Amino acid sequence: MTLINVMSEISNNPVYTISTAANLMGISIRTLRMYESEGLIIPYKKESNQRLYSDKDIERVKCIRKSIQEEKIGIAGLKAIASLTPCWEIINCSVNDRKNCKSFTSHLEPCWTYIHEQNKCLEISCRECTVYQDFECGKVKEKIFEVLKTK
Repeated sequence: MTLINVMSEISNNPVYTISTAANLMGISIRTLRMYESEGLIIPYKKESNQRLYSDKDIERVKCIRKSIQEEKIGIAGLKAIASLTPCWEIINCSVNDRKNCKSFTSHLEPCWTYIHEQNKCLEISCRECTVYQDFECGKVKEKIFEVLKTK
């Protein structure tokens, strides 16, 4: 079974409060909030604004932590790497959508961090978008090659 298959089997059902998620990972609530404010994770938010995390979110944060601690990649580097994901190809944006997309014209932030205006992503919840859901820390090259093969 490949890592991609394992990741797809991990639950995306948001069940853990921020304190429980932080405890499961051995990190502080402040660190989780920082990852959110930096655009590395998108927790589910209830109407009351309470954050909830899924097993998939937990795995994402573990990968972020590994990248920072073991591979010495900073947050800016992680954001730049994630920004290389060709989201416009993955969700089949039109030429006009691409013209109106900061993710297409920039390389500093992942697509899910931008406010989408006048393009296809305006109607898509970034947390539920396939680009965010299928993003695997450490697998950006493979995703780019996968997209290029389908062209």
